[in-house]
Amino acid sequence: MNKAIPDLDIDFVQNGQNTYLRHLSVDCVIFGFHENELKVLLLRWKDGPWCLPGGFVKKEESLNDSAARILKERTGLDDIFLQQFHVFGDAKREKNKSEMNSKFKGSWIMDRFVTVGYYALVEYSKVKPKPDFLSDDCTWWDIHSIPSLLYDHNEILNRALEVLQLSLNDHPIGYTLLHEKFTMPELQKLYETILRKEIDRRNFQKKILSLDILVRLEERKTGGAHKAPYLYRFDKRKYDRALKEGLKSGF
Repeated sequence: MNKAIPDLDIDFVQNGQNTYLRHLSVDCVIFGFHENELKVLLLRWKDGPWCLPGGFVKKEESLNDSAARILKERTGLDDIFLQQFHVFGDAKREKNKSEMNSKFKGSWIMDRFVTVGYYALVEYSKVKPKPDFLSDDCTWWDIHSIPSLLYDHNEILNRALEVLQLSLNDHPIGYTLLHEKFTMPELQKLYETILRKEIDRRNFQKKILSLDILVRLEERKTGGAHKAPYLYRFDKRKYDRALKEGLKSGF
């Protein structure tokens, strides 16, 4: 058996066909923001490569419920922002699956799987990373240092980042990535990190304030210079409305 493919629990394989749908899986790209860096949560297969958190869809579950379950199992979080962004169905996307232990030949686990991609935006400090039964590590990676991932997971990650970048034109971002209170420079750095480009400070502030989703607080960030920047928070009602209805003007 190739060490890149971890040994599967035989009870899971035998009983899973009664629990999960055949041919369909979910893969999740979980984004966090920490120390001005965009992070992605990855799993390391036992004695094998890194991969995105994912799993199978239970027969009684919707796709969204399946993704939410997988995310809670890996992060410990409930009620987090999830967005379905693409379906990956290349016939050779699992080209190394044939290297699994021969005792599973003919089982449902060896079927060709089409996977549905979701991305999630979470607050880094609240996540408690937890490996699944196939992996021995679950940790954050900087978006600029992603290793070679299992199957087509690099493609899935890159597509998620592209969709996230485009979504900035239509929907607000930051509520689940930043602390409850934040400065304008911190919010700008989040946008710059996702877009991978610098943004003029005055233009950014003018644009973000025109979206009418922020509340400026009567307090400044502590521990800085005398003229430390004011703190802001999102107006949750307006933020949720903008998520649902879209922004009146693109970013």
